Amino acid sequence: MNPPSSPPGTPPPAPPPPGKGPSRALLVGGGAAVLVGVAAAAFFLGRGSSSPPSPGTGTSQGPASGASASSTQAPPLQALPPVSSTPQAMDVPGEAVRPAFWLDVYTPGKVRDALAGNAWVKEQLRKPLGKGFVGGWAAMLGTRGEDLGGSFKGAMFDVMSGQLLSAPFRMVWFSGNPRTGTPAIIIPQPGNTAMASFDSLNGVVRRNVLEASSCPGGQGEVPSEGFTLQRWLVAEQSLWAARTDERMVFGRTSAVVLQGLCEPRLELEPPQGVDVELGFAPEALGREAQLLTHVMGVAQGTRLQFAAEGNRLVARGITGPVVDEPRLDSAPLSDDLLKLVPEETPVLLTLQLKLPEQLDTSTLQAYWSGNGFQGNVRTRQVALAWTPRGDPSLPTEVALLWGRPEDAAALGQIFSGPNKMETATVCGHHVLASTPAVLARLRKACEGQSPNLLNAAGPVVQGLRAQGSIAFGLHMGRLLGGLVADGYASRVTPDADGKPKPPPVAPPEIEAARRDLEALPYIGLRGTVDGNRLVPGGFGS
Repeated sequence: MNPPSSPPGTPPPAPPPPGKGPSRALLVGGGAAVLVGVAAAAFFLGRGSSSPPSPGTGTSQGPASGASASSTQAPPLQALPPVSSTPQAMDVPGEAVRPAFWLDVYTPGKVRDALAGNAWVKEQLRKPLGKGFVGGWAAMLGTRGEDLGGSFKGAMFDVMSGQLLSAPFRMVWFSGNPRTGTPAIIIPQPGNTAMASFDSLNGVVRRNVLEASSCPGGQGEVPSEGFTLQRWLVAEQSLWAARTDERMVFGRTSAVVLQGLCEPRLELEPPQGVDVELGFAPEALGREAQLLTHVMGVAQGTRLQFAAEGNRLVARGITGPVVDEPRLDSAPLSDDLLKLVPEETPVLLTLQLKLPEQLDTSTLQAYWSGNGFQGNVRTRQVALAWTPRGDPSLPTEVALLWGRPEDAAALGQIFSGPNKMETATVCGHHVLASTPAVLARLRKACEGQSPNLLNAAGPVVQGLRAQGSIAFGLHMGRLLGGLVADGYASRVTPDADGKPKPPPVAPPEIEAARRDLEALPYIGLRGTVDGNRLVPGGFGS
């Protein structure tokens, strides 16, 4: 039996203690990573670069075909490995993992049609950028039932996206164990049509079967007959799948599928006017994310909302509960702040943060603990500007912009750790920057020597100037274009004497991919405190 159902919108159970999660994860970084996947494509399950894993491990071995779905012919049925007639016992992980991020798709057909009709997406799927993203999955998704001798007709992609994923589903990324590094797709109420399609596919493409009599770490409800996991194999790509009477789960590894089967019951009830929601668990993302959400006073259950309008996904805003005494105020962003932030900044998080008049350790502890604070509070306009890099050897590029320069001495005490920060007062804000180059870019933007956010597209400026408590902006073009350029440059190794080589000249296809990515729009999400909740609002270019 499953545990009692949770109310609509209830997030997954609390994750493990903070030490179990990635220590450097940030809310903004995680949100950007997931939104990148949403913008690129909706229903591809990952980049295929491996041949089938051995039963019970879910690990990959070797290369796979990268042909496009429209031109790939499925291998003859007799060329596939034989079906294993004997189920094997699964090596169940000894430690349970908890959701870190989850993406709820409430109206799969509407979202699929929006992306399928989007001119940019259609164009990229014909180019190296799109083909590289789809990778080896193209052959699998393009394989037709007629080619496999199965009872279903049409391409695998049409069956999976149109039938298996026709009901609301959750894509969840788990924290912790590397075996669960890829997402699981959970369909909590698939319906009879999806169940029949599952059985039809399973009868043709199943290669191996695993049986599990327990959940990872012993946490979760297990049917009396246990769980049965199937490994599907088509065109040298494998996918693990399982179903019970109440849900279906898919994933790249058997470990994530089992964890998906063991998750508590889901009730995916869509909010009005929302087609997609992104949720996260701060406790699973490390101390930085925990601290950030605690300082903001937002409770577990904060979500980023999107809607499918025509042939695109648009931002609806940020929603969720806040603490009884909100630590966020509501105000528009000042022109001084917009003038200070370079227009090309990929990730921007802004807050109207209520803090004590005096910022000292004892006062802040009393204020944030909610016990014994009796003093006055003042609203500070705060922004975090971040440029993610696609090469881990490059320095972190982040800046904290503080709207009250009088707090400079107190901030110096708060940020007195081993990582030296560059500080200055620029455009009426106290700035703490991770490198001199970051500080120099901010100065140029403030002085008008380079474009700033006041030079951004009109709807973006209007959205940033609107009344709000928290705003999250993603310059998708700059974010993805920069990551592609960095990723290619990182492949160049130093000389034998250890001296770095000059940045390589990117080949035409890399430059073309970067330019195509830079055409992506700006996505802005806003939340405004109203009582004990955040009222969502969205904007973009």
